[in-house]
Amino acid sequence: MSAVARLRAAGQRAAGALARAVPPRLLARVVPSGQRFDPGAPPPAVQLPDTPVRLLVAPVNSAGQGYAWARAAERLPGVGARAMAVRGVRDFGFATDQLVPLGDYRWSRAWQRAQRQAVLADATHVLLESAKPLFGDAFGRGVLDEVEALRGAGIRVALAWHGSDVRDPAAHRARERHSPYAEGLWSLAPALQVRADRARALIAAAGCPLFVSTPDLLLDVPEAVWLPVVVEPERWRTAAAPLAHGGRPIVAHAPSTAIVKGTDLIDGTLRALEAEELIEYRRIEGVSSAQMPAAYGAADIVLDQFRIGSYGVAACEAMAAGRIVVSHVAAAVRDRVQADTGLALPIVQAEADELEAMLRGLLADPTAALATAATGPAFVDAVHDGARSAQQLAPWLQSGDIEAAESLPRL
Repeated sequence: MSAVARLRAAGQRAAGALARAVPPRLLARVVPSGQRFDPGAPPPAVQLPDTPVRLLVAPVNSAGQGYAWARAAERLPGVGARAMAVRGVRDFGFATDQLVPLGDYRWSRAWQRAQRQAVLADATHVLLESAKPLFGDAFGRGVLDEVEALRGAGIRVALAWHGSDVRDPAAHRARERHSPYAEGLWSLAPALQVRADRARALIAAAGCPLFVSTPDLLLDVPEAVWLPVVVEPERWRTAAAPLAHGGRPIVAHAPSTAIVKGTDLIDGTLRALEAEELIEYRRIEGVSSAQMPAAYGAADIVLDQFRIGSYGVAACEAMAAGRIVVSHVAAAVRDRVQADTGLALPIVQAEADELEAMLRGLLADPTAALATAATGPAFVDAVHDGARSAQQLAPWLQSGDIEAAESLPRL
């Protein structure tokens, strides 16, 4: 551990000790307004199912994936699962089994104590997301301490990573010319480098099985297993093929995190094409998870991202809808997907500075793009409906053998 990391950890422990010394009712009044909690009425602790294997996926549920992986795991014989998530300031309405308000998660010693007792008593497996503490983060407790406590109770622990929680900004800059981690581009980049460095230190110290949600992350964590993101294909199905309406093509882009999606790289191009009346450009913002199927179903072309070089939940949803999905996916990532699944990734390739020429060509002759889009639903059915994710989890969940999980086929 570096001197800076040791100093930071010592500061966290000191702050945690101070917080523990404050009576709960006083603490509830002095925490930030968005983190208020009722010390006399904590949320209920998680209730794990009565099955031979009892899995908890927690505490992030990024893009609803904790919940989706829990449901995928339950396809396996003898497995029951629950997903827990923290409800922060931004809530997109993703499903989860246990939703804990941020104030209770951070500060409620009553909830933390009950949750810890329930998990240590009942869980057989924990899939810990993004190196976030299971039992609150305001009292100086470390994730490694939690992992050791879980193991001490006979619980098997694996670590799951979603993206910027483990992606190495320096390495990404070296391989992607439009990386969001370029010097001076993103104010969070230095903090994310620190986070990635801490993630690698935890990985080395914990020695747990590792899962990553997108194939590009195997470049950062080569010893991990690809645990594909999961969508509900039927929720995204659309009857009409793209461009079938005969009107101006509708091009949609959802800049959930604009700097990561590369919205700044493509927005001007799209507005210029719209000014020429070649397309109708729709930026999808402030839309809940429940509204997204209609938003994608109304589009002909969905532009995903142009900085990261991979694909995730949003692209899978658009593919399941049979849309023409355009994005930058690095050749190495496409090759890994092809090698592991036997299927070509049905995303039309374009980097940001190629987008205008590509779209003009597509609009002039959409034959190839429509053929690619037509394979999208079958690809999602084969790779991202949860069955493959269950297969990837199976050796860890069913055998209880860490080495078995580590020996899963990798991309």
